[in-house]
Amino acid sequence: MSVGTIVWLASELMFFAGLFAMYFTHRSVNADQWPGNTELLNVPFALANTTVLVLSSVTCQMGVWAAERYRPRRTGSLFQVGQWGVIEWFTLTYVMGAVFIAGQVYEYAELYSLGMDVSSSYGSVFFITTGFHGLHVVGGLIAFLFVLGRAFAAKRFGHHEATSAIVTSYYWHFVDVVWVALFTTIYFIR
Repeated sequence: MSVGTIVWLASELMFFAGLFAMYFTHRSVNADQWPGNTELLNVPFALANTTVLVLSSVTCQMGVWAAERYRPRRTGSLFQVGQWGVIEWFTLTYVMGAVFIAGQVYEYAELYSLGMDVSSSYGSVFFITTGFHGLHVVGGLIAFLFVLGRAFAAKRFGHHEATSAIVTSYYWHFVDVVWVALFTTIYFIR
């Protein structure tokens, strides 16, 4: 399962490489209208939203370490974070991913209300690149639901459940790294 996931992520890397190529091609071909909408971007808000997504990779990895110890649930109180299991860490990761998506929806609505839409070169590239990334985050959230369902349903949390958690983390970390590259490209390379 791990090798298949890594091969699939390599194909996803090519997909995002195409999106980056589109971004830089549009930028070079439409240099006269490119700076037009970049001032509408709310960099502090996007940075806060990015921080939430990056920190979700930390919580995801904590869940992986719990899975490697075959700990599906917390063994102490809810406030003893060191005793959390896969369910608690992946639930927190899920919530953080959902907050990121809600932040993107808010940002889209704000940008649209300020006049940025897909009719401009910059608007089309912005919404396509960030939108496809957002769809990938939603896919990760769905994967977390499956892993959480397995963890709840398993009579004995074993190797199969732990492997599912680990390969889901590969995808989540990949999506986070892609976002950091997108965020840097879109928000800081003017």
